[in-house]
Amino acid sequence: MSNEHVAIAIDGPAASGKSTLARELSQRLGLIMVNSGAMYRAVTWQVLRKGIDPFDSAAVVAELGQMKLDCGVEGLASTIRVDGVDPGDELRSEAVNRRVSTVAAIPEVRERLVALQRRYLEVGNVVMEGRDIGSVVFPETPYKIYIDADATVRAQRRVEMGEVDAVEERDREDSSRKTAPLTVPLGAAVLDTSGHTIESGVAAAIELLEGQGLKTEAIRGR
Repeated sequence: MSNEHVAIAIDGPAASGKSTLARELSQRLGLIMVNSGAMYRAVTWQVLRKGIDPFDSAAVVAELGQMKLDCGVEGLASTIRVDGVDPGDELRSEAVNRRVSTVAAIPEVRERLVALQRRYLEVGNVVMEGRDIGSVVFPETPYKIYIDADATVRAQRRVEMGEVDAVEERDREDSSRKTAPLTVPLGAAVLDTSGHTIESGVAAAIELLEGQGLKTEAIRGR
């Protein structure tokens, strides 16, 4: 990990609130917010667009070898383009929702995207959210939070977002995969957002990060 830049790892299951929390921390602390899930969704989107069976690992890996992935930053947010195309809202489509866990479980996909995720630390201080950030992408960072929430609460959040994937099924797939399964990273503080508002959840997260040694005032000026 870079000695110059700080990485905050935010992990957790679907609809736990990790994306919202990461965005708020990005804005308040001046960090680059990296949505690692968008990267896996982008690969899944391209696989589906090419008519490839997501369960055919060999075919997915072959397509991955031809795929040009451009990861950048716009403002304080990460961006991704596939073969020069920004998938936009299609990353949240029902088809992608159904198959992203399948594609994300392929070791070669994770290997390539983890390498791209780590490069963001060369650009600046980052807050990165996903399912293996504190355990695989930045295992050495001391700043780790695992976000969780009651399954019923998460399912309702999905409905409010206009998405219909089953959070329990996503949990099972993400937690049982052989490569980089969803787990509470070593050293991570656990934050249950079930009863939190956005404001109180962010305040709780900042308190946990400061307890882990993060100097929030110092990081704002870097």
